[in-house]
Amino acid sequence: MKKDLVNKISKKFAINLINWYSDNKRCLPWRETKNPFKIWLSEIILQQTQIKQGLPYYQRFIKLFPNVESLAFSEEEYVLKKWEGLGYYNRARNMHKAAKIVVHDYNGKFPTSYNELIKLPGIGDYSASAISSFSSNEIRPVLDGNVYRLISRIFHINNVITSSKSVKVFKGILNILISKKNPADFNQAIMDYGSLICKPKNPNCLICIFKSDCLAFKHNSILKFPVKKNNFLKKMRIFNYLVIIDSSKKIVLNKRIQKDIWQNLFDFPMIETKKKINKSDVRNYLASEHFIFHKIKSLKFEMTQNHKLSHQNLTINYWLIRIDGCLNDSVEIKKISNYPLPKPLHSFVSTLDRFLK
Repeated sequence: MKKDLVNKISKKFAINLINWYSDNKRCLPWRETKNPFKIWLSEIILQQTQIKQGLPYYQRFIKLFPNVESLAFSEEEYVLKKWEGLGYYNRARNMHKAAKIVVHDYNGKFPTSYNELIKLPGIGDYSASAISSFSSNEIRPVLDGNVYRLISRIFHINNVITSSKSVKVFKGILNILISKKNPADFNQAIMDYGSLICKPKNPNCLICIFKSDCLAFKHNSILKFPVKKNNFLKKMRIFNYLVIIDSSKKIVLNKRIQKDIWQNLFDFPMIETKKKINKSDVRNYLASEHFIFHKIKSLKFEMTQNHKLSHQNLTINYWLIRIDGCLNDSVEIKKISNYPLPKPLHSFVSTLDRFLK
């Protein structure tokens, strides 16, 4: 853990970091409040999301849900619709569940202590540390990607950051470095510093206030840290969407209730296959699932999309099927946008306007 260096740096690390932060901090709305609900909302939105993308969603959610009660009493489908485009929809589902728990178990008073926050759905060590320090100045160091990168470079830490051992090592260092008087600004500062100065690529080492102590800088090994182990293969999946349109210009939608990607969002009936399929395969599927009780006017392959997720690569094929007659439980094409849809379906759905003419 390079204890001697940690102890040496700790004397001025927090002071220098917070001074840098006071001159360089970004003006963000969740930094102007101690309201734990608003801070929590920002933390959930910014998980797996860059600030420039998350900021408009935060502003929208604060207007739609000014307090935890308004979020808790909303329908999940409505929350998912407003989340649309951010991805990682499990964040929104857990956010909704957590709001209900806060209203029911805490009488609507959002908790500010780490030990209570960590019990809520969707809140892990990082989020509980961040919310508790930002809202009540609790001494809990945060550990996100920016912090891993900065600390691993300064102290030349070779531990794979995804290991449980790494958490103990990094937390041990941070517990020494963190400002005991101002942990909130320390946590904001160290994340900003990692994001703006100690960047993954092309870090600004020459203006870094820690370069004289940084072991990776001294050994010219900056880009070797943090140490990651990417030993998983992405799952490859083929989705064949059946876009079934009847003579009244209505379309069949499907709610994804299974525990899979996009749970509780809406899409079209779908055949998941291991390889490319043809018209005959589609017709056989329609017959076996009793989707079509009317004459098929036309059936054609429309387009393919490729969509990348964190652990999956999707090939999405769209089959356009026109039928005579009307289908039960179908939705008007012009109303599809009222439903929460997975991100890759948006561009395709926008092309369906041609059937309204």
